[in-house]
Amino acid sequence: MDQGRESRWEKDAMTVEIIFALVTAAALALAVFAPAWAFAHVLQVNGPVRHGVLTGGAALGASAGLWRLIRVLLRFDAQRRQGH
Repeated sequence: MDQGRESRWEKDAMTVEIIFALVTAAALALAVFAPAWAFAHVLQVNGPVRHGVLTGGAALGASAGLWRLIRVLLRFDAQRRQGH
């Protein structure tokens, strides 16, 4: 047996999990940013307030997306190590 080497199935599962993590992270980031964008756009906020709202929304969205990405990949790694 090839101990220490990953099977084709394991590599495919890892690829699928990475893609899943990226897609769900992007969706979460967009879902968190959307209310800030909607607030600035619908209420026609201008100037530094608009910049602050959009920057804050982008920062929160990026943080939420990064959190999701890390959480999914760490969970997958933990399951893989347990043999699930």
